[in-house]
Amino acid sequence: MPDSVYVISDDIAQPTELARGPWDPNAQHGGAPAALLATLIERLAAPQPVFRITVEFLRPVPLTPLTTAVTGGRGRATGRWAASLAADGREVARAQALSCRTSPLDVAVPRRAAVARLSVPAGGEPLRIPGMPDQRSFYYTAMEARLVTGSVTAPGPAAVWFRLRHPLIADEEPSPLARAVAAADFASGISWVLPFGRYRYVNADLTVYLHRMPTSDRIGIDAVTTIDVPGVGVTTTQIFDRDGPVGGAHQTLVVSSADVRTA
Repeated sequence: MPDSVYVISDDIAQPTELARGPWDPNAQHGGAPAALLATLIERLAAPQPVFRITVEFLRPVPLTPLTTAVTGGRGRATGRWAASLAADGREVARAQALSCRTSPLDVAVPRRAAVARLSVPAGGEPLRIPGMPDQRSFYYTAMEARLVTGSVTAPGPAAVWFRLRHPLIADEEPSPLARAVAAADFASGISWVLPFGRYRYVNADLTVYLHRMPTSDRIGIDAVTTIDVPGVGVTTTQIFDRDGPVGGAHQTLVVSSADVRTA
């Protein structure tokens, strides 16, 4: 059995079954290609860290070889980057990112007296989101999830700690950015407001902003989903490591009846 989500050779990323999503056995979970795009951009942007990335899901990302491409450049203070994934010559996902030069400040930065944190559960059963089949996949096998607040069996906001249990790319340790992006894509699933059996809401994009890089392998996300206009929703997320907040994320949701295709 493969131990990583992807195996990369030159500009081809071969997904394993650990990239699989819940709704189609032949399609990937959004967190897998999002984290892959972030990693590809990080490689080119180095030594500037990437603090903002927007991923657009153009269509379901298949469990077939993906051709990768990354372009961009850096200036003295920032870099602008673009990456894409294509299957059989057809683009399926793309990303744009901002990298920033970092340097020590010669003044003390005011900090809040108390930094909000998410408690880390000591144990408990793995999280199971309703409607997601128990199969070897990104959400079931590659990710470990522990509920903090809320409930994934009832509608409303929820907070969950996530940890990648398998390498994203063979023989590589996932970067802090990749861990944050992979976890953030779960936000709409844990904070659902409409029942999965009657409705389907697919995130058309994912934007992650970080004000510092996570320092722990566990990533906490505290998410709330709002659906007001028929057919449209937004998920807003705070992202944490063990020391406190590290950034935030947004997802645009395309909402439809369960028997209507959204891609």
